[in-house]
Amino acid sequence: MNESTDNRLGLLDRMRVVMVETSHPGNIGAAARAMKTMGLADLWLVAPRDYPSAEATARASGADDVLARARVVDTLSEALADCTLVFGASARLRSLRWPQADARESAEQAVAELAAAPQARVALVFGRERTGLSNEELDLCHRLLHIPSNPQYSSLNVAMAVQIVSYELRMAALDGRHRIGEELGEQPVEQAEMERLYAHFEEALIELDFLDPDNPKHLMRRLRRLFNRIRPTRNEVNILRGILSAAQKCCRGRNG
Repeated sequence: MNESTDNRLGLLDRMRVVMVETSHPGNIGAAARAMKTMGLADLWLVAPRDYPSAEATARASGADDVLARARVVDTLSEALADCTLVFGASARLRSLRWPQADARESAEQAVAELAAAPQARVALVFGRERTGLSNEELDLCHRLLHIPSNPQYSSLNVAMAVQIVSYELRMAALDGRHRIGEELGEQPVEQAEMERLYAHFEEALIELDFLDPDNPKHLMRRLRRLFNRIRPTRNEVNILRGILSAAQKCCRGRNG
């Protein structure tokens, strides 16, 4: 059965663009314009330096409705709490590597997620104009999104990056390769639930003397990368938390 263009583009209603600590309000307005031209509307702003702003409205050039619905929050965790798949945009590679994809591959993965699960919500996170996203912020992301650019001049304005990725999302949605509901299985886990799992892991590992809280090194970050890679289901997360609780109970019994 052929799916209508409206149904395929409707997947983009569950795409979220998150901008972190944006310095220049004009970039927020330009990003809103870029989103609207490609059919995206869900914009979240994490601790913007200057917003609301007349400059943002002017640069939006008619995308005032996107700005009017934009959510302003204090932390990235708040912006991602109900998301099931998160891409963090980065112009540079990191010493501790995240799974990486270019804008086109990321868009295809995002649309596949949205088509497979009606409760899924996907976020694209864009960092500060000068410094991008920190490693701690990338800890909240499943994938690192990289836009290949001229190595001799790799500077890309954040609103331009939003435009590139928004275009690729629209094209991936229109492609129709991923049939809506066809791959539906267990529902993906929201980011807030994964954060509770990581907190439980850290608590249990400290209690079991496996993790030194004063010298954690990269253990928790590596665990995050592991689970971001395998993306456990809700039932699997519940099993893992049950195992952690049992281990803690056993440890407390021996120490009591």
